[in-house]
Amino acid sequence: MALLTRRAVLGGLLLAGGLAALPRPARALGGTLPTLDAPAPDFDLPGSSSVEPDRTRWRLADFAGSWLVLYFYPKDFTGGCTLEARGFQASLEGFHSRGAEVVGVSADSAEQHESFCSSEALAFPLLSDSNGSVSRTYGSWIAPFSQRHTFLIDPEGRLRRIWTAVRPTGHAAEVLAVLTEMQASGSSVRTGTV
Repeated sequence: MALLTRRAVLGGLLLAGGLAALPRPARALGGTLPTLDAPAPDFDLPGSSSVEPDRTRWRLADFAGSWLVLYFYPKDFTGGCTLEARGFQASLEGFHSRGAEVVGVSADSAEQHESFCSSEALAFPLLSDSNGSVSRTYGSWIAPFSQRHTFLIDPEGRLRRIWTAVRPTGHAAEVLAVLTEMQASGSSVRTGTV
């Protein structure tokens, strides 16, 4: 039994090391990452928001004219995902003061999102991509979960920054700092994948 466990751990470490050596676009694994400076892939998803409790659907077009932080995450009520959501909530006023909205996406149901929003006092929408169709268009799906990726979309609906190596702690502050820097420079020229 110990030999089997040791082999499983060693195999997992080798796989993780091999994946880390791949170039960033190849690491998306859940589809092809969208192209920077191109229009963001469209979406129309059910979801939940404590701020708009009667609303049931959100579309990319709803955010036209605003910056959008669209973050994908694996699962409500898990350690890393809860830390990440709390980080975005703690930074929400900063995003709003810069004309940006925050939206989370996972495969959880709208009902599960409603419970998570309530439990964590989240004041931004969480959208349900139960079949992974939108996550795939963003290169962020490994069934049955969305991968932890974040996309910064400008007011014209173009992708300006992609994060694929997301660590939940401190991530929201990093995204806010990049948004602040882009706006301070007077343009959204600085783009990239990190």
